[in-house]
Amino acid sequence: MHLFYQPELQNGLLQLSEEETRHAVRVLRLSAGNHIDITDGKGIQAKAVITEISKRSCTFEILEQTKEEKPLLPKVAIAPTKSIDRFEWFLEKAVELGVSQICPILCSNSERRIIKYERSEKILLAAMKQSQRSWIPKLHPLTRFEDFVEGAQEQLLIAHCRNAEKISLTDELKTDSWVLIGPEGDFTKEEIDLTLKKEAIEIDLGKSRLRTETAGIFALSVINYLNS
Repeated sequence: MHLFYQPELQNGLLQLSEEETRHAVRVLRLSAGNHIDITDGKGIQAKAVITEISKRSCTFEILEQTKEEKPLLPKVAIAPTKSIDRFEWFLEKAVELGVSQICPILCSNSERRIIKYERSEKILLAAMKQSQRSWIPKLHPLTRFEDFVEGAQEQLLIAHCRNAEKISLTDELKTDSWVLIGPEGDFTKEEIDLTLKKEAIEIDLGKSRLRTETAGIFALSVINYLNS
């Protein structure tokens, strides 16, 4: 069943947003009496029935609600790729794999220094609905790498291509940690040293040299598999 998004869910009759209504009418061709699933993106998922629908509005009534406790899911700080399509692909797949927070980081070797925040949030929302999840990941603003590291309170797990004594991601899996993925030109030595001053752990993502978005998805896939 298709999952709709409604920021606020409460008892009584409610209306879908214009965008969700258009999808219900024009794409799914739903009608009064059809049952739908709805989430508020904050852990609540509800079953509802459409009571009235037209080209411009869709009224529904909630039949039952369930609350999913916020799980401790992985967080990724990643340098946006030069190709925006590849970064947006990462956003979509990261949601499917259960990421809880994403922080785009601006590094010395970053090739992309601007992202469209609202467009990125729409991609996260669409991916949440498609994957039938009930939590929208938190998307942080594009942040200077130095500011991110200095402000981080959780354990940092940094993946880079330089020679170093690294530990397998599976050996250092922590539910409350940030995985750091650098740009195509990798983190600089100074950036790596900065994280080590915060007691970051250098992790190994395998023998192959991965693209930025691939490294992010690989790390999330490993964490998702081990958590399941």
